[in-house]
Amino acid sequence: MDTHSSAVPPLLPPGAADPATAVATAGQDGDDLAPDTGRRFDRATTFRFGAGFLLFGLLWIVGLMTISSVLLPQRLKDIGVSSPETLLGTINAVTAVVSLVSNLVFGNFSDRTRGRLGRRTPWVVGGGLLGGAAMLSMGLVDSAGLITLLYCVAMVGLNMMLAPAVAVLSDRVPGRLRGTMSAFYGTGLSVGTPLGTLVGAALITSGLTGFVLGGALMAVSALVAVVLWPRERPATDLPAVPTTLKDVLVSFRPPRSAPDFYKAFVGRLFMLVSYQMISAYQLYIVQDHLGQSTARSAATLATMSVITLVVSLLGSLVSGPVSDLIGRRKLPVVLSSVLFAVGIAMPWVWPSSAGMFAYAAIAGLGYGVYTSVDQALNVDVLPNQSDAGKDLGILNLSTTAGQTVGPLITSSLVVATGGYGLVFPVAIVMALLGAFAITRIRAVR
Repeated sequence: MDTHSSAVPPLLPPGAADPATAVATAGQDGDDLAPDTGRRFDRATTFRFGAGFLLFGLLWIVGLMTISSVLLPQRLKDIGVSSPETLLGTINAVTAVVSLVSNLVFGNFSDRTRGRLGRRTPWVVGGGLLGGAAMLSMGLVDSAGLITLLYCVAMVGLNMMLAPAVAVLSDRVPGRLRGTMSAFYGTGLSVGTPLGTLVGAALITSGLTGFVLGGALMAVSALVAVVLWPRERPATDLPAVPTTLKDVLVSFRPPRSAPDFYKAFVGRLFMLVSYQMISAYQLYIVQDHLGQSTARSAATLATMSVITLVVSLLGSLVSGPVSDLIGRRKLPVVLSSVLFAVGIAMPWVWPSSAGMFAYAAIAGLGYGVYTSVDQALNVDVLPNQSDAGKDLGILNLSTTAGQTVGPLITSSLVVATGGYGLVFPVAIVMALLGAFAITRIRAVR
């Protein structure tokens, strides 16, 4: 499906360089040129990419967080699950494994796609529609097994959309603007995460409505992105790729001799473990650790969401352009990880609503900075641009692995100790280990 109007001109006009020449020119002239066209961005192109990344990140994360952070945990309680905390950890683990595989698969498939709509666009649109439909359907069933199955399908769709979309940073954005574009995307994620929790809290008793909204937002995010971004160039003139089963399997091989690539992987893994240990259990922490009722916990989550919304917006808007300006990626990523660890300590030493609000403010600011710059760092450590989708998919395995390990650690600690007392110090250690791994990267400042 071609989602662009025929009035939108191709990004590369007739007579411009072919893809191979464009990439070579970009490499020779530095970071000012777009890899796919060999041309500098004008203001209109910069605006369209920035707006596309901002709204894309905002819409899909609001849809996902509306369901995953509030409506899904509450749904498990509503249908009478005896141990919803344990089941939620299992669901997160299963769906994270599904995400881990699908992100890598669809990132690689998009690298190898050769069609008139480009390498990334068909996968972005198809994934958004599939994920949105599955998330909506979760509100129609009352079986824990069916909810888990539909959530798995939703994660397949989400990663079918995300892996190619993130690769656009490598394919089409000049190096000097990647921090800024990553900041637009990170701002969408940082604002959308608490906003989704806020929406979920408002719809906690509404039944199907929240699931319909969450699914619709995920589907719309894909359409908005491909409409706002300038039309992707057809991939039919790119070099053909072998299509035998052996060649396809070999294409999944991780990069060799790329130590900084794997240090970035480890850094993100530990940070996401830390994040998921707390974020996935916010509702239960407020209800069980602080002893609040369903109604009061919804109000607490709503206040936390507003706080996080404000500080995340501030952190993400400033950090990406500053990273581009000073030419550094590691420093803001490391500092934001440490700040996140400090935020986690607040409800540990101050187990009250005020402690949770302090967590929202400090950790929210840290995570806002982190999401804005870390994606640009990941693109900068890629060893081979032609494999950007696959290699970013491998890096994103750290995200899905974090989504698996983080909730499992939390649920295991809660079961073993009968409370959340050890969850906070363990999450702090994980965030600091992530920061340390980033400091060991050598090729990126």
